[in-house]
Amino acid sequence: MWKRDEVPPAAGDSRPIQGEPRQETAPLTASVTSEPSTSEPSMKPVSKSIATIGTSMIIKGEITSVDEMYIDGEVEGKLDLQQRLTIGPRGKVRADIKAREVVISGNVHGNVEVSHKITIHKNGSLIGDLKTAGIVIDDGAYFKGSIDVVRSTPVVKAEPVKVASASGG
Repeated sequence: MWKRDEVPPAAGDSRPIQGEPRQETAPLTASVTSEPSTSEPSMKPVSKSIATIGTSMIIKGEITSVDEMYIDGEVEGKLDLQQRLTIGPRGKVRADIKAREVVISGNVHGNVEVSHKITIHKNGSLIGDLKTAGIVIDDGAYFKGSIDVVRSTPVVKAEPVKVASASGG
Protein backbone atom coordinates (compact mmCIF):
# COMPACT_ATOMS: atom_id res chain seq x y z
CA MET A 1 0.00 0.00 0.00
CA TRP A 2 1.07 3.62 -0.27
CA LYS A 3 1.19 6.36 2.30
CA ARG A 4 -1.30 9.21 2.25
CA ASP A 5 1.16 11.81 0.91
CA GLU A 6 2.43 9.50 -1.84
CA VAL A 7 0.91 9.14 -5.26
CA PRO A 8 -0.67 5.72 -5.89
CA PRO A 9 0.83 3.64 -8.70
CA ALA A 10 -0.64 4.11 -12.16
CA ALA A 11 -2.97 1.45 -13.51
CA GLY A 12 -0.97 -1.48 -14.80
CA ASP A 13 2.16 -0.49 -12.86
CA SER A 14 3.34 -3.71 -11.22
CA ARG A 15 6.33 -2.30 -9.36
CA PRO A 16 6.32 -2.68 -5.56
CA ILE A 17 5.95 0.53 -3.58
CA GLN A 18 8.93 1.67 -1.46
CA GLY A 19 10.37 -1.73 -0.66
CA GLU A 20 7.08 -3.50 0.03
CA PRO A 21 6.83 -6.97 -1.48
CA ARG A 22 4.70 -7.23 -4.58
CA GLN A 23 1.27 -8.71 -3.89
CA GLU A 24 -0.80 -10.48 -6.48
CA THR A 25 -4.42 -9.38 -6.26
CA ALA A 26 -7.50 -10.08 -8.27
CA PRO A 27 -8.95 -7.13 -10.19
CA LEU A 28 -11.74 -5.25 -8.44
CA THR A 29 -15.01 -6.04 -10.18
CA ALA A 30 -17.66 -4.55 -7.91
CA SER A 31 -17.92 -1.97 -5.19
CA VAL A 32 -20.32 -1.83 -2.28
CA THR A 33 -20.21 1.58 -0.68
CA SER A 34 -22.59 4.00 0.92
CA GLU A 35 -21.30 6.85 -1.24
CA PRO A 36 -21.34 6.94 -5.04
CA SER A 37 -17.92 6.51 -6.63
CA THR A 38 -17.20 9.16 -9.22
CA SER A 39 -13.65 8.09 -10.02
CA GLU A 40 -14.66 4.99 -11.96
CA PRO A 41 -17.98 5.00 -13.88
CA SER A 42 -18.25 1.17 -14.04
CA MET A 43 -18.20 0.89 -10.25
CA LYS A 44 -21.75 1.54 -9.08
CA PRO A 45 -22.77 1.25 -5.43
CA VAL A 46 -25.30 -1.43 -4.58
CA SER A 47 -28.37 0.05 -2.93
CA LYS A 48 -29.64 -3.15 -1.31
CA SER A 49 -28.75 -6.80 -0.97
CA ILE A 50 -30.74 -9.60 -2.56
CA ALA A 51 -30.00 -13.15 -1.48
CA THR A 52 -30.58 -15.61 -4.32
CA ILE A 53 -31.33 -19.32 -4.17
CA GLY A 54 -30.69 -20.54 -7.71
CA THR A 55 -32.41 -23.25 -9.73
CA SER A 56 -29.88 -25.94 -8.84
CA MET A 57 -30.12 -25.31 -5.09
CA ILE A 58 -32.16 -27.35 -2.58
CA ILE A 59 -32.30 -26.02 0.97
CA LYS A 60 -33.95 -27.70 3.95
CA GLY A 61 -34.17 -25.82 7.23
CA GLU A 62 -34.87 -22.40 8.66
CA ILE A 63 -33.91 -19.20 6.84
CA THR A 64 -33.92 -15.83 8.59
CA SER A 65 -32.83 -12.70 6.74
CA VAL A 66 -33.00 -8.91 6.84
CA ASP A 67 -32.26 -8.76 3.09
CA GLU A 68 -34.57 -9.33 0.16
CA MET A 69 -34.58 -12.89 -1.13
CA TYR A 70 -35.19 -14.43 -4.55
CA ILE A 71 -35.90 -18.17 -4.72
CA ASP A 72 -35.80 -20.05 -8.01
CA GLY A 73 -34.70 -23.35 -6.46
CA GLU A 74 -36.30 -25.53 -3.78
CA VAL A 75 -36.74 -24.61 -0.12
CA GLU A 76 -38.33 -26.72 2.61
CA GLY A 77 -38.76 -25.56 6.22
CA LYS A 78 -39.39 -22.04 7.49
CA LEU A 79 -38.69 -18.58 6.03
CA ASP A 80 -38.62 -15.42 8.15
CA LEU A 81 -37.69 -12.25 6.26
CA GLN A 82 -37.91 -8.57 7.09
CA GLN A 83 -38.09 -7.52 3.43
CA ARG A 84 -39.53 -8.84 0.15
CA LEU A 85 -39.52 -12.52 -0.76
CA THR A 86 -39.84 -13.35 -4.45
CA ILE A 87 -40.54 -16.90 -5.58
CA GLY A 88 -39.38 -17.16 -9.18
CA PRO A 89 -41.14 -19.17 -11.89
CA ARG A 90 -39.05 -22.29 -11.17
CA GLY A 91 -39.18 -21.83 -7.38
CA LYS A 92 -40.74 -24.53 -5.21
CA VAL A 93 -41.27 -23.69 -1.55
CA ARG A 94 -42.71 -26.03 1.09
CA ALA A 95 -42.47 -23.78 4.11
CA ASP A 96 -44.26 -21.43 6.43
CA ILE A 97 -43.38 -17.90 5.37
CA LYS A 98 -43.31 -14.64 7.28
CA ALA A 99 -42.21 -11.54 5.34
CA ARG A 100 -42.92 -7.88 4.70
CA GLU A 101 -43.92 -8.52 1.08
CA VAL A 102 -44.24 -11.72 -0.97
CA VAL A 103 -44.35 -12.13 -4.76
CA ILE A 104 -45.16 -15.61 -6.07
CA SER A 105 -44.49 -16.72 -9.64
CA GLY A 106 -43.67 -20.34 -8.71
CA ASN A 107 -45.21 -22.82 -6.25
CA VAL A 108 -45.68 -22.33 -2.51
CA HIS A 109 -47.16 -24.90 -0.13
CA GLY A 110 -47.43 -23.54 3.42
CA ASN A 111 -48.96 -20.83 5.54
CA VAL A 112 -47.97 -17.27 4.66
CA GLU A 113 -48.02 -14.18 6.88
CA VAL A 114 -47.31 -10.88 5.11
CA SER A 115 -47.27 -7.52 6.87
CA HIS A 116 -47.83 -5.42 3.70
CA LYS A 117 -48.80 -7.15 0.44
CA ILE A 118 -48.75 -10.47 -1.36
CA THR A 119 -48.93 -10.87 -5.12
CA ILE A 120 -49.63 -14.18 -6.84
CA HIS A 121 -48.77 -13.93 -10.54
CA LYS A 122 -50.39 -15.69 -13.49
CA ASN A 123 -48.61 -19.06 -13.22
CA GLY A 124 -47.98 -18.88 -9.48
CA SER A 125 -49.69 -21.08 -6.94
CA LEU A 126 -50.22 -20.92 -3.19
CA ILE A 127 -51.69 -23.75 -1.14
CA GLY A 128 -52.03 -22.69 2.48
CA ASP A 129 -53.58 -20.13 4.77
CA LEU A 130 -52.79 -16.49 4.19
CA LYS A 131 -52.70 -13.53 6.57
CA THR A 132 -52.00 -10.19 4.92
CA ALA A 133 -52.84 -6.48 4.79
CA GLY A 134 -53.04 -6.46 0.97
CA ILE A 135 -53.46 -9.06 -1.76
CA VAL A 136 -53.25 -9.22 -5.55
CA ILE A 137 -54.14 -12.43 -7.40
CA ASP A 138 -53.63 -12.31 -11.17
CA ASP A 139 -55.90 -14.16 -13.62
CA GLY A 140 -54.54 -17.66 -14.07
CA ALA A 141 -53.00 -17.84 -10.57
CA TYR A 142 -53.96 -20.67 -8.21
CA PHE A 143 -54.83 -20.23 -4.54
CA LYS A 144 -56.27 -22.77 -2.12
CA GLY A 145 -56.68 -21.86 1.54
CA SER A 146 -58.14 -19.20 3.75
CA ILE A 147 -57.44 -15.49 3.63
CA ASP A 148 -57.33 -13.28 6.71
CA VAL A 149 -57.07 -9.65 5.62
CA VAL A 150 -55.78 -7.58 8.50
CA ARG A 151 -55.79 -3.84 8.65
CA SER A 152 -52.45 -2.23 9.03
CA THR A 153 -52.50 -0.24 12.24
CA PRO A 154 -51.94 3.46 11.53
CA VAL A 155 -49.67 5.36 13.89
CA VAL A 156 -51.92 7.48 16.07
CA LYS A 157 -50.45 10.59 17.60
CA ALA A 158 -51.29 10.70 21.28
CA GLU A 159 -52.85 13.91 22.51
CA PRO A 160 -52.68 15.07 26.11
CA VAL A 161 -55.68 14.18 28.22
CA LYS A 162 -57.25 16.97 30.28
CA VAL A 163 -58.42 15.91 33.70
CA ALA A 164 -61.16 17.97 35.26
CA SER A 165 -60.91 18.37 38.99
CA ALA A 166 -64.03 18.52 41.11
CA SER A 167 -64.05 21.07 43.88
CA GLY A 168 -66.19 20.18 46.82
CA GLY A 169 -67.46 22.61 49.30
